[in-house]
Amino acid sequence: MDILRTIHGEIRWLVAIMAVIVIVKFVIGLLQKSEYKSMDRGLMSGLVGLIDVNFLLGLILLFNRGFDRVAVEHAGTMFIAVLLAHSNAAWRKSEDSAKKFRNNLILVIVVLALVFAGVMRIRGGFF
Repeated sequence: MDILRTIHGEIRWLVAIMAVIVIVKFVIGLLQKSEYKSMDRGLMSGLVGLIDVNFLLGLILLFNRGFDRVAVEHAGTMFIAVLLAHSNAAWRKSEDSAKKFRNNLILVIVVLALVFAGVMRIRGGFF
């Protein structure tokens, strides 16, 4: 289980890096009034996929480690982050690129803040 805990802990860095990439790309897209393209959708899907994988690893660890208060609070925070990350599907079919960039940008920032808070809760700090 130590290797699984290490993988789970390291994936948070991939999530953070991917979130920063998405934020930068969406800010540029919003400022330049670009078309929301398949690459943008792919970046968002990649971020959500990383969050999903890490959440599933976390659930395995939770059931193995036990349900102490800190672990449950961490899992609850991350569950909310996963739900929010998936809520981007609400405007996926919209034709308004500015709306997609703006809404996804806000969503990614909120999800990243929740991930940060959840990691701080379980580890006592992000690093």
